Amino acid sequence: MNIAMWGKALRTIPRITKDEWNALDIISKFLIASRSGVLIITFISAGLAGLFAYRAGHFDLGLWLLLTFGLLFAHATNNLLNDATDFVKGVDTDNYYRAQYGPQTLTHGFLTMPQLLTYAGVSGLLALLFGGYLVYLRGPVAWVLLGAGVFFVLFYTWPLKYIGLGEIAVVIVWGPLMIGGGYYVITGQWDWNVVIAGLPYALGATSIIFGKHIDKYDKDKAKGIHTLPVVIGEKAARWTVLGMMAAQYIIVAYLVLTGFFTPVVLAVFLALNFLRDSYKAYRHPKPAEAPANLPPGVWPLFFVGYSFVHNRRFGLLFLLGLIGDVVLRSLRLFGL
Repeated sequence: MNIAMWGKALRTIPRITKDEWNALDIISKFLIASRSGVLIITFISAGLAGLFAYRAGHFDLGLWLLLTFGLLFAHATNNLLNDATDFVKGVDTDNYYRAQYGPQTLTHGFLTMPQLLTYAGVSGLLALLFGGYLVYLRGPVAWVLLGAGVFFVLFYTWPLKYIGLGEIAVVIVWGPLMIGGGYYVITGQWDWNVVIAGLPYALGATSIIFGKHIDKYDKDKAKGIHTLPVVIGEKAARWTVLGMMAAQYIIVAYLVLTGFFTPVVLAVFLALNFLRDSYKAYRHPKPAEAPANLPPGVWPLFFVGYSFVHNRRFGLLFLLGLIGDVVLRSLRLFGL
């Protein structure tokens, strides 16, 4: 076992050689192949669903764990199938972005197609087992949620990403589906207020995929991959991202003013310095070369890094703020 690599793969997307890959244990290989460094996005959504359930007085640790592991394995499965689909369609070549910012296990010869599909099959089966038990407990609505999840796992890369619907799918998945749906399978109740309250984080997750697709704008356009940035144009896409980031704060402020959140959730405004950095970057087209202040290993990605860092800080502060909200409510402060 290489526990140090497990930790590294959960924090980043390690760049390794074939010899280094061959020396790894199976868990390290799975974590790297499935790009587990980005699964924090999904974990935060599951955490928010759990906190909303706890706030409502209906939290169940066992159900939350089933939900969380089910979502994480579903996300990992999607990443694996994404790589398999783009490899088959000839998108992920040695000079394409996916093969530059981290190991594309098929392109770099780390895994064969049967091996990668085995990884995807195992993680997908685990996701279905966790989800299936929740469906058994919750009934028809949970069937709809599980069906929607399976649909997006299987069809996000193709055709949704290719016809400008990938970004819309991300809003749906990381908001209503993960947070609203997660709240439902824990509590047995659907609450539209929870769906709305989850939108700030869902918009942050969407800003990440937008940033990634803006980074790949020229190559995607040349390859006929009509992501939403390709459809609406590079400049419009950059300002759309900034609009989504601003909306995250506006929605939180609105929910505080209406009393759904206590003021402690305004802790998210501590992420404004990351929004400032994103604003400076997104105001202009992507530079032709890596800026001197860009951390090593990030280029040729650029905008996605700003979106990811901002969303990670916003999301963690959102979690902490919601924990504070729960505490204040339990102490019956702010007239609650």
